[in-house]
Formats: sequence, C-alpha cells, structure tokens
Amino acid sequence: MAALIHKKSKTFSMAASSSSAAPASPPWIELPDDLTANILRRLSIEVILMNEEFDNVCRCTVDLSRGQLVDLKVMSYDQDYGFLNYVAKRSSQLRCLTLAGYDKIGASLTDAIKKLPRLEELHLIRMPPLSVEQLQTIGVFCPALKSFTYKEHWHKDCLVNRRFGARHAVAIGNTMPNLRHLRLWEQRMSNEGLEAILDGCPHLESLDLRRCNGLDLEGALGKRCSDRIKHMRLPSDDSDIDWLIKYPEYDESEYENENGNKCEYEYDNECECSNYITPPGQCDCDFCI
Repeated sequence: MAALIHKKSKTFSMAASSSSAAPASPPWIELPDDLTANILRRLSIEVILMNEEFDNVCRCTVDLSRGQLVDLKVMSYDQDYGFLNYVAKRSSQLRCLTLAGYDKIGASLTDAIKKLPRLEELHLIRMPPLSVEQLQTIGVFCPALKSFTYKEHWHKDCLVNRRFGARHAVAIGNTMPNLRHLRLWEQRMSNEGLEAILDGCPHLESLDLRRCNGLDLEGALGKRCSDRIKHMRLPSDDSDIDWLIKYPEYDESEYENENGNKCEYEYDNECECSNYITPPGQCDCDFCI
C-alpha cells in the first residue's frame, strides 16, 4: 500500500474545529474507495491540504491498513513529523519509506524511524542535512535496510557540522552492512569515505554518486568500484536524479548564490578545503576529518 502526500502550499492548518455549531462531517471511512477517489480527484491539491480534516483523513487511511502498510511516500507535508510518528506507531510492517521536501530535521525523524525495524528501503530526498549521529541511528535501528537514498537541499543557513563529509560516509559503512543499493546525490565525498562504504557494505550491487565532489576515481579506488559494483553512476553523470518522485515545487533558482552558482556545490569558509580545491586527504579541518 502506498500513500503519496503532495503539498503545494507551505502553510497547512492543523487547528481544531471551531466550537461553534457545525454540520457533522461526512463519514469518509464508510465511503467506497472508488467514490472517495472520485471526490478527491474533483478537488484541487490546495483545497484538500488546507482543509483541517485532511490530517484526519490521512490518519484514518493508516488506521484502515490495520498495521499492514508497507510502502509510504510523503512529500512536503507533516513538517513536524507528527504524521510520520503516527504511522510508525501503527505500521511496524513498513518496508519502504520515501520522504521529500522537508524544511527541518530533528529528533522526531529518527524517533519515528526507530519504530520501523523492518524497513528495507529509505529514501530521503531534498531534505535538510542529517548529522553523523542520525545516520548511525538509522543504520542501527534498521538492520534490514537494503536500499538507501540521500539527497540534501542546501541553503545558506545549513549547519556546517551537518554537511555530508567523510564521517557521514563512515557511519553508513559501519551501520548499514546489508545495503544492496546506495544513492548519495550531490554530496561532498572523499576517497576515505567511499572506501569505508565499500568495506562495510559487502553486498553492495549498485552505487549512485551523481554530482558528488571530492573523489579521485582514476586509480585503484576507481578500479575497485568497477570490479565490485555491478551498476555504478559516476560523479560526472549529470542526468536527472529525481527518479523516485516528481517534485515540481523545487526551483533551483532558489538555491543560487549572488554569482548564479548553485549553492549545493558551494561551502562556507569554515572548511579549509576552499570549496573542494584542496585534494582529498590534504585537508585536516574539523569538517573533513
């Protein structure tokens, strides 16, 4: 069962109903599925999501699954992870989770994922940066994880200590030994981090490193990847990366700096690497160690 929740507006009211007298709400859960689908198709996304009943509809849908929900996609909704935690408490059978377009990541995300021990696929797309500790938590509490996708969206207020680096890659290698498929898009990588992933994920079949920076795959590491990985997408591959979801709200112009360069490839001066100019292994700043 898959649920796709797509939000056009950044504002969503979850306020309780007014105390003034109002007609009783229609019994949605008693309607036939085809009739419910027909009604929803006639409404715009904005009307559905701005209705205070929408959250109740989502939760009723989860309740109707009776704990058998196995595939969930949530896009630009539930910014406080309240719905995700509701799902996690009632859907221990969940196998595949895709989250996209969130504005913040806090303990609530990992608290929810801790309740999903059978998770086999986790796809985090255009999300705020995860800390090393959060990646470790995901790996430890989801031992069956076979497919992991991670793509951050960047903005000028990103915390430097959360930006993807060698320690994040090492965390993946140390805590996700059963991975078959790994996608790290537009990340700052290092040879050390990639080696940790290869060492710690012996079953890895596909590795997608599109638009990643900081790797030198000309020598032995590149050969190791070609010999070991069946399906490899190189950092130089500039093809579209949003194959899991369609996300029309994302406007790359919002992530351009004053010079017109994409912010996801640029870093503040806290890192001595001077935006990747320093060769891998020659920078000893706190961010790169």
